[in-house]
Amino acid sequence: MKVSRIRALRGPNLWSRKTAIEAMVSCNDAEYLTSEIPDFAIRLRTRFPDLDPFHAAGQYGRVTMAHALERVTLGLQIQAGCLVEFSKTTQTLEPGTYQVVVEYSEEAVGRLALEFAQALCHAAAVDTPFDLADAVKQLRELNEEIRLGPSTRAIVNAAVVRGIPFRRLTDGSMVQFGWGSKQRRIQAAETSFTGAIAESIAQDKELTRSLLSAAGIPVATGRPVANAADAWAAACEIGGTVVVKPRDGNQGRGVGVNLAGRAQIEAAYSVAAEISGEVLVERYIPGGDYRMLVVGNKLVAAARRDPPTVIGDGLHSIRELVAQLNGDPRRGEGHSHALTKVHFDEIALSHLAAHGLTAECVPAKGARVSLRNNANLSTGGTATDVTDDVHPELAARVEMAAQLVGLDICGVDVVCDSVSSPLEGHGAIIEINAAPGLRMHLQPSFGQGRGVGEAIISNVFKPGDDGRIPVVAVTGTNGKTTTVRLIASILNYQGLRVGMTSTDGVYIEGKRIDIGDCSGPKSAKKVLLHPDVDAAVFETARGGLLREGLGFDRCHVAVVTNIGRGDHLGLSNINTVEDLTAVKRIVVQNVTPGVGVVVLNAADPLVVGMASHCRGSVTFFARDPNNPVIMKHRAQRKRVIYLEGEWIVAAEDGVEHRVPVAAIPLTQNGTIAFQIENAMAAVGAGWGLGLDWETIRAGLANFVSDTQTAPGRFNLFSHRGATLIADYGHNVDAIRALVHAIDSIPAKRRSVVISGAGDRRDEDIRQQTEILGDAFDEVVLYQDKCQRGRADGEVLGLLRQGLEKAKRARDVKEIRGEFVAIDAAFANLKAGELCLILIDQVEAALGYIRQRVTAG
Repeated sequence: MKVSRIRALRGPNLWSRKTAIEAMVSCNDAEYLTSEIPDFAIRLRTRFPDLDPFHAAGQYGRVTMAHALERVTLGLQIQAGCLVEFSKTTQTLEPGTYQVVVEYSEEAVGRLALEFAQALCHAAAVDTPFDLADAVKQLRELNEEIRLGPSTRAIVNAAVVRGIPFRRLTDGSMVQFGWGSKQRRIQAAETSFTGAIAESIAQDKELTRSLLSAAGIPVATGRPVANAADAWAAACEIGGTVVVKPRDGNQGRGVGVNLAGRAQIEAAYSVAAEISGEVLVERYIPGGDYRMLVVGNKLVAAARRDPPTVIGDGLHSIRELVAQLNGDPRRGEGHSHALTKVHFDEIALSHLAAHGLTAECVPAKGARVSLRNNANLSTGGTATDVTDDVHPELAARVEMAAQLVGLDICGVDVVCDSVSSPLEGHGAIIEINAAPGLRMHLQPSFGQGRGVGEAIISNVFKPGDDGRIPVVAVTGTNGKTTTVRLIASILNYQGLRVGMTSTDGVYIEGKRIDIGDCSGPKSAKKVLLHPDVDAAVFETARGGLLREGLGFDRCHVAVVTNIGRGDHLGLSNINTVEDLTAVKRIVVQNVTPGVGVVVLNAADPLVVGMASHCRGSVTFFARDPNNPVIMKHRAQRKRVIYLEGEWIVAAEDGVEHRVPVAAIPLTQNGTIAFQIENAMAAVGAGWGLGLDWETIRAGLANFVSDTQTAPGRFNLFSHRGATLIADYGHNVDAIRALVHAIDSIPAKRRSVVISGAGDRRDEDIRQQTEILGDAFDEVVLYQDKCQRGRADGEVLGLLRQGLEKAKRARDVKEIRGEFVAIDAAFANLKAGELCLILIDQVEAALGYIRQRVTAG
């Protein structure tokens, strides 16, 4: 079994809306059917006892090694704790070759699971050992290492429930919510609203104490100290027991609590000084240790924190009791468990020693032995939810403390006898924490978990705000780029800052920020990351959909211009127009449920068939008002767009809106049929976004199709009384549409310059010149720089074959090089003639043509 071409499908894709690993799997004759491998199923089950059965009657028919690989890859991830459920195996046209698709929750884990699955299947086939426990352990550890922590995950989950899109920006906990100008970012429990000054105040414990004290909020009195002797002096000034802690520490590191003797205090100073250059000594406040979580100046959760403690039984040592405590299945390392294992380390041993105990002491039955001064969950402490017990006056004090510091999210540490009474007289606020941990509130050791993720999302996004900007996805065989630019023009007239992707670049507010074919998901993501984008229009090509899926989870409007005879058939297992339709249909399947709109070409049966896959509403367009699909949809009082005389008519429920074709320069006063269709598609998109009709008309009227606004899309030039047209059309439907458009332009003689893309099928290359040979007097064939896997002269030979039965072309030339071919066309061009130049290197070729035209 050979596994090749592994892809990560990071967005909605051909197979599902889930992220998935896709692999091409080739099985040789000996391993093709698992039933032909002696005892394979038994060996596989022996090595992986918990594997879901894949031999269920009728589930797959004949089960191959590819099917086994699929099930094992999924099963290994499930064993590692990943929440995955989808997988699929599909046979390709090549015998013994399959596409295996398996969902993943973390890409790296999915890829590693595929590697282990391949090794496990091989081991079962040849009867060699496989260490399942080690493989699952590695997968689980990797998953734990790279997945979001509980705090960030809770916020992300809350966003998903609200329909707010998210994207992880780093391998850590930085996440973007929303798109474009509506985006917000978090890092763990910090948000875009968390100010650097507020964070600095919270980190400076002495400054925090001073601000709170000045506002009359009870705090622990104390001061900064310069050295160990000064720490003892400060303790004497304060009187009673004290706390020694770093001035800018966190997570309880370096904090000494309830200290009295000089030796204790000086030793605690040395520990704190290792954490921070400045150390504080404060009055020790007796009572329970509470963490209050404030979000948006409102108390949303409270928990009592208790240090790790063992209870004696009169039989076992403290060390043994700790081992028993850590045997609780709820305890583990990292954040994947409700509780963390107790750290029985030097700090714990030192704490015991301070109370005259050792690890080998056997506490009396019922005796409680604390193992630490602090109650941090990360070292084994426990948390008990007390949110419902907090007294309103105490809550108000805590909320005021958060406001004084200026943090939008903060953890307020309170020590008091009880949270059910006001703070004054029996407790104090001892610390304010930026980026507080949320686990104690999400999964307290005891009591009710709180929806703090929802509270944070509600503070970042107002009710009803899903963080989304309008997104339009445009796909099809021809007309995509022009339609994208038309829609962008309409949105510009709405006053929106538009981000746009196409086959010639990424544009933000009309300025190109990236060059090349940018019609894939990476470019779409780039636009959605940009903070100055109010609306986005994406050209969505087949290549990106197959390589990675969509660059977004859903769109407001999806436009499909056409399928026709297709393009790029025979590549990436897309062999028929039906296969291509399934790929292009992805944008239709992923419009926003209920409110999303798809705009479909009613003149293309394959496009019409996509309507049944739409979860929103459908707008059909076609030039022919008598098109059966248009007539039926209109009779149902649904949205249709058609041509009536010199008007584009948009009708719904008996109401009509009209756009004069003459007012759309792109259509050349209505003479270019395919540009009328592109304009109709753009009208449908603007209508679907709810734009007003004056804006739609203005956006169309002010769009000029030239080499700057639509390079390579029917660009017109005039040269010594002759007409030149430059276009990037490289498939049969595009050539046919160009010929139809040129028929309306009078000319004494017509010539065409054409090459062929080598990654098309032989018949597709031949058919282009079959069409052109019947429409032009002269044909100049040229071989471009990139033959895309074809042998030298092979494409020219196919183009020549297409001209063998030409009805019109009598003069045929063959030239090597695009610019040389352009020169040949210019050399023979006379006044009153027309020349169509089908360019390959769009920008360079257009620049060269402009140069020749300017030279006269």
